[in-house]
Formats: sequence, C-alpha cells, structure tokens
Amino acid sequence: MDTRDTEHLVEALTSNWQTEMRGYHTYNTLAKRATDPQQCRSLHSLALAEKHHADLWATRLTALDAPVPEYDGDESGEADSLANRIGGLELALRRLELDESRDIARYGKQIEDLGDQPTIAILKEVIEDERDHYITLGNLIRHHLPSTKLDPAQARRALDELMAARDHGKPKAASWIGDAIYGVNDGLGAIFGIVSGVSGATLGNARFVLIAGLAGIFASALSMGSGAYLAAKSEREIYEAEYEREREAVDYNEPEARQLLSLIYQVRGLTAEDADHFVGHIAAKKGQLVDALARERLHTSEEGLSKPWVSATSGALSTAVGAFIPVLPFFFMAGIPAIVVAAIVSLLAHFAVGAAKSLITIRSWWSSGLEMTAIGALEGAVTYVIGIGIGHLAGS
Repeated sequence: MDTRDTEHLVEALTSNWQTEMRGYHTYNTLAKRATDPQQCRSLHSLALAEKHHADLWATRLTALDAPVPEYDGDESGEADSLANRIGGLELALRRLELDESRDIARYGKQIEDLGDQPTIAILKEVIEDERDHYITLGNLIRHHLPSTKLDPAQARRALDELMAARDHGKPKAASWIGDAIYGVNDGLGAIFGIVSGVSGATLGNARFVLIAGLAGIFASALSMGSGAYLAAKSEREIYEAEYEREREAVDYNEPEARQLLSLIYQVRGLTAEDADHFVGHIAAKKGQLVDALARERLHTSEEGLSKPWVSATSGALSTAVGAFIPVLPFFFMAGIPAIVVAAIVSLLAHFAVGAAKSLITIRSWWSSGLEMTAIGALEGAVTYVIGIGIGHLAGS
C-alpha cells in the first residue's frame, strides 16, 4: 500500500472512529434520560456496542502507526441537538435508525473502496452489529422492547460505567482509608490521654511525658498494626473456608444448593418462578453458583475483603502519626506552656480527623470534626484531673 492509499485509509478510519464515539455518547446520554428500565438497558447496550466499534478502529489505526484521534464532538453526542430536543426521544430514535442505515451503506462502500483486508474484516463485523442496531431501534420506536442480554464482559463494563456515573463528583474512600482514619483516631486519643495524665501528675515534666508518650506510640502502633493484620487475615480465612464448604456442597448436591439460593431470593421478594429462573442462569457455570452462595452466606465477596498487609501497614503508620501529635510539643517545651500547646494541637488534630471521617460517612465535615473535638477535650480533661490526683497520692 503506497503512502497516498495509507493516508486515505487513515482518514477513513479516523472518520469511522469519530462516528462511533458520537454514537456512543448519544446512546449513553439517551440511556441516562430514559424512564423505562427496559428501554434504558437497550440504549445502554447500543452505547457499549458503539464504544466497542470505536475500539476496533482505534486498534487498526494503531497498527497503521497512526494516532488515535481525540473525540471532537459534544459529551452528549447528538442527544442535545436542536432537532432532537424539539422532537423528543421518539424522534431522536427515528433519526438514529436512519443514521444506522446510512452507516451500513457507508461501511459497505468502504469494503469496496479501501482494499485493506484487516479493515474489511472489521467492517464486516461492524455492519452485522449495525444491522442489529437498526432492528433494535425499530423495536424501540414501535414500543416493542425485546429482552436484552449482555455477555459477562459487557455487563461488567456497563456496571462499571453506571457506578462511575453515579459516583461522579462524590468523594470515594479507598479501602485502606477507613483503617488509616481509625488508626490516627486511636493513636491520637490514646496518647493524648497518656500525655494529659502524665502532665497532670508531673506538672508537665517533659522528660517523663516523652518517656511515657514515646513508649505509648510504639505500643499503640504495633498493637493497631498487628490487630488490623490478624482481623483482615481471619476475615479472609473465614471466607475461604466458607467458600470451600459451599464448593463441596455444590459438588455433593447441586440441586439442593440451587434450591437454597432460590429460597434466599424468594425471601427477598422474587416469585418462585423468577427465583428459579435466575438461579438457573447463575448455575450455568458452577463457579458462579459457588460465588453466589458464598456471597449470600457471608454477605461479602473476595473483592470486598481487606488485604492483611495493607490493613496492617495503614493501621500501624496512621496510629503512629496520630500518637506523635500530642507528644511533639514536649520536644521543645516543658511545664504548663507545653501542656497548653499540646492540648491545642491535639484538639485541632481531633477536629481534622473527625472532618476526614466525612470521606467515608454521610455526615458533614464540620459536624464530625466538632464531635471528635468535644470527645478529645473531655478525654484530655478527665485524664489530666486523674493525673493530678495520682501525682498528689504519689507525693503524699
């Protein structure tokens, strides 16, 4: 293929990519706005197919050492065009039906014109899909909605996209953040109590506060780290043991396992017929049946389990960080000034930790922060008074 033919091919493939991406955004936007669940699923399935076509063209462009283009259209595709907004969803679907027929004709002409075998193979696959799209759109327009079935890979992509759209703009905490916040809170609270108590007993003697505080830091960090590790490891071991028991139960008596899962779904509101039908789909692969049973028995999945070393590391380090805050002023100060500075710094840290909890809760950051500050202030005051009492008893 000479340079001119290659340039012509790249230009055609780039246009194809833009067309499919525009279709993807259009169908995706219409799916989000659809009020009928079946209609929403159909449109979302069409969107995924258009994205798959765009990926095919991108792969071919890469093979030709050509850059994958950037989408130059609107994020809603053509869903927000003036004609579609005036005509509503039904007119938008009719326009898309016409576009699909035009795409079939255009791709058919490319088979004759381009003369590139890898591209022709893609074109044939895309044309078959576009014919199915044309039929699907016709059914949607005539309010005859066929049942749609996604393969597992398509279903996973659909789920990921829907969850990403649902969580867009909302903070989402990583799995280790909960351990980290709990660790900072535990370390800060425990060592602030120790520092307050020892300060009350010794009138802020920096030497004694540092000895007690540093010993408490190491003890708290090691305790939190080992506790988090053992908890996560035990949870994983329990899941693995339960999973193995469910696998053996399926191997030994699969009909009983199916009946058990069906009854679980019936308790949740499905009819016996629907539950049995649903379980039948799951049990098409034995591994899926075992996964479902284990998930229902333990109310979690392997993906939802914490990693022991991640929990241990985040728990230990965060506890050490939190525990070090009340001790820090005593490296530079002593007496009442050190006590006052340590109290102020610790209470500010309590507020920050409480505010950070809003990452994994639905409470406002200021409400959570004030609650933590109040608890920290009460804890510090009580342990300080207890420390004063112990100091008087020791001196008498």
